[in-house]
Amino acid sequence: MLVTLSWLSQYVDLTLSHDELVDRLSLSGLNHEGSETVDGETVIDLEVTSNRGDCLGHIGVAREIAVLTEQKLKLPKVHFDESSVKVQDLLEVVNEFPTACTRYTARVIQGVTVGESPEWMQQALRSVGIGVVNNVVDATNYVMLECGQPLHAFDASAVSGNKIVVRPGRQKEMLQAIDHRDYELTPQTCVIADADAPLAVAGVMGGASSEVSDRTSDVIIEAADFTPLAVRRTARRLKLHSPSSFRFERRVDPRGIDWASRRVCQLITEIAGGSVASGVIDTAEGIADRDPIILRLSQLSRVLGIEIESETVQRILSGLGCRVDGSHGDGGAESNSLQCVPPTWRHDLTREVDLIEEVARIHGYDQIPEDAPIPVAPSSKRPFDAAMSRLRGVLTSAGLSEAMTPSVVTKKLDVSLSPWTDRPAMQTRTAMLEGSRRLRRSLIPSLLQSRAANWASASLHADLFEIAHVYLPPENSDDAEALPAENYHVGMVMGEDFFAAKGTIETVLGRLGIRGKLRVETVERDGFAAGGCVAMTLDGGQSNEVIGYLGILDESLVRSWKLPGTVVAAELSADRLVELSHLVPQQQAVSAFPSVLRDLNLVLPEAVRWDALAGVIRSAADERLTDLAYQETYRNEKQDGPERKRVLFSMELQSLTGTLSGTDADGIVENIVTACEKQLSAVLMR
Repeated sequence: MLVTLSWLSQYVDLTLSHDELVDRLSLSGLNHEGSETVDGETVIDLEVTSNRGDCLGHIGVAREIAVLTEQKLKLPKVHFDESSVKVQDLLEVVNEFPTACTRYTARVIQGVTVGESPEWMQQALRSVGIGVVNNVVDATNYVMLECGQPLHAFDASAVSGNKIVVRPGRQKEMLQAIDHRDYELTPQTCVIADADAPLAVAGVMGGASSEVSDRTSDVIIEAADFTPLAVRRTARRLKLHSPSSFRFERRVDPRGIDWASRRVCQLITEIAGGSVASGVIDTAEGIADRDPIILRLSQLSRVLGIEIESETVQRILSGLGCRVDGSHGDGGAESNSLQCVPPTWRHDLTREVDLIEEVARIHGYDQIPEDAPIPVAPSSKRPFDAAMSRLRGVLTSAGLSEAMTPSVVTKKLDVSLSPWTDRPAMQTRTAMLEGSRRLRRSLIPSLLQSRAANWASASLHADLFEIAHVYLPPENSDDAEALPAENYHVGMVMGEDFFAAKGTIETVLGRLGIRGKLRVETVERDGFAAGGCVAMTLDGGQSNEVIGYLGILDESLVRSWKLPGTVVAAELSADRLVELSHLVPQQQAVSAFPSVLRDLNLVLPEAVRWDALAGVIRSAADERLTDLAYQETYRNEKQDGPERKRVLFSMELQSLTGTLSGTDADGIVENIVTACEKQLSAVLMR
């Protein structure tokens, strides 16, 4: 934000030198970027943070200086004569897009003489980098730089039907802006139109068809409040940014709109003549007060570590525009408190701590000693954070990199894969990103897209994971008020084989202290290869609840992203993992007696999976089986017959109460073999 000292001096007496002033502003939050002299004017460049839209005008900066130097702000007195013609007889305004335009006001000035601006106005505008156009346009720019409220002037003769309509753009509708370039409008674009065609891109730039020229005699003055998100989306989509859009994106003062409208009418009639039609057209006349905030004076000393007099606190907050009602409370917990109503131009003041920050920065951070005692309480990680920290450690150790992808996805991504639900994804009213309106139902498609981007740009086989929300649609899709189930999931995309990915997941479960063995069951899901997707559950009483899905992605899906080789993907419910985790290690008894090792070689039907075999072995061996390890699988159709295989595995047997004898171990082995014969049609190879 560029400001000049001479311009600031119109609103506050500058009692500090240039260096003292910029230092004091920097310490209070308006960082000094630099200063220079332009045509004899000292121009100061201040960095204004995105939450301080009120400082994007000279009056806002002057207000900061006034409260820092304990002076009174001097605002211009606005006065002009109105004609007998009513503005409602000259113009009609209809707001059809209130979500993008919360307030629209219009005034009409008749009989202006368009020409050059006076020298003082031209010099003021040039000093801060604004080009000079004519006295009407220059007046709107001057007021914008004065108070931070963007304004626009239309040539009234170019407004068809004497009607202003605030509406969404229409598909394929075009507008030539005042930069004489054509822009395509969309239904998400808020436009200012007349009865026939668009006149301006709301909050961004006016159109060439209605710009003020030497032939203009009547002008319509627009002063409005366009929502930041609507302006930001439009400016980015059109790649069209302006001083107006910069200010609307940071929010303007809804109550100051009328002041700015009257101020520009005053300046135009003074330098361009004409008469202002009586009254104003306002689509939202009533602007409610902000909700009051209770500031407990005891909290000042607790947060800042110093005592500040109540009178000083009231002076600071009043100088910043707050309405302070003085002492509040009846001797209870709220005694020695102030009730403050923030001004409408300070959108960032919503909590007690915001007021404390305001007092601190104006009083001076340098007034707080480095050794000021500030009580603090130790914090601890939530179980979720602790669990996710362990999970990240396992996945990064396995060679995966953490990714961050948007929560909204394109239709292509959404329909490619959704293992958790078949219900259609919920959609936003307007696209949060270009072409992306759907709330993601799975993390895998976005991670696959990221893997493809890495391969396309640098030929990297990017193994990725992400911990983020997915949004599963509600079961009752007819309920318009129903919200999605917002769940934390862990998504993984790897180029390793299926069993390497399964082993990584098993390591995650072990690191989280989750009891029970991982069980898998083949399921069919779109986006995965036929027979290549499994639902993961845990044994031990929780076998019916799916904790995630793992599988090999379908070849056609992988090829559509131009990826080489096989891609394995998995997605688990992070919320469920946290519920099942035991992050504090539990004491386990260690046997003082030696163990016995046994190797068995069983001939089994080909369809028997290892997890089924392991389950039977554990059930038959009781608690004396301390370890079970798969060794290898061997197939010999001539010796064992078709659809048969040999599985070799090792067992470790141990007792907590005494040394196992060979006879004891043989008895356990016999129980295991008998159970496998009965339940799995297994035969022991001797």
